[in-house]
Amino acid sequence: MKKIHLHLVSDATGDTLEQVAKAALAQFPEITAMKHYWPMIRTARHMERLIPELSEKPGIVMFTLVNQDIEDVLIAACDKNNWPYISVLHGIIRELGRHLGQKSIARPGLQHIMNDEYFERIDAMQFTLMHDDGQHPEGLKDADIILLGVSRTSKTPTSVYLANKGMKTANVPIVPDQPLPRELDDLGGKFIVGLINSVDRLVQVRRNRLLSLKEKTETTYVNEEAIKKEVQQARRLFSGRGWPVIDVTRRSIEETAGAVMKLKYKYDEENKT
Repeated sequence: MKKIHLHLVSDATGDTLEQVAKAALAQFPEITAMKHYWPMIRTARHMERLIPELSEKPGIVMFTLVNQDIEDVLIAACDKNNWPYISVLHGIIRELGRHLGQKSIARPGLQHIMNDEYFERIDAMQFTLMHDDGQHPEGLKDADIILLGVSRTSKTPTSVYLANKGMKTANVPIVPDQPLPRELDDLGGKFIVGLINSVDRLVQVRRNRLLSLKEKTETTYVNEEAIKKEVQQARRLFSGRGWPVIDVTRRSIEETAGAVMKLKYKYDEENKT
């Protein structure tokens, strides 16, 4: 396993840089990166003061800097010390500007400004947490997305992920021998998705859940035949109501949320007035 030092330099929070670095490093499983974070660099003088600290553990430098003066200081230091460097945003901003026929305003951190979109995400998160696991069914009429599924089909984490994208998301559990909220019968025009997991996967996840709770009693909750019946009933429900279905068995939370949003865009397009 090869180890490297990776310096992440940003004139804002560094969130964008961290996500890009994480995605890129995932393609190199034999590499262990020791990350060093240098966020909120606002002036060229600030950058100059940090160069000696980078020198203590030389390695690859990745940066998101929109201020040219700060970038010039960092690149000069990289060139002088033979540090490889990667500008994460420069090429993208340059090409966007070329295609759009406009010049970048070169202001860091604009994605974090508390605009309407920011407050919409906050509202969506509050709504989603309030309407988790079937709570407050009277509020389902105000949801952008409603997720249904048996226990352990990633309803809650998917809902939270979607809320972070600004989608007011409610989730409703399908529980054996318990009726669904009657409010679901009066939601014409609402986007509802059913989540399904394989029987084998549900058995495994539910057993792990009980182990984490130090519960050793065998119940129908982890019985394979009972779970198979749950899944079959859920599929019949979704089919009968005409709700689209997503199988989460081999999907990450991000992939499930992406599949939900793809269906949502299609639904909205088909139901434009």
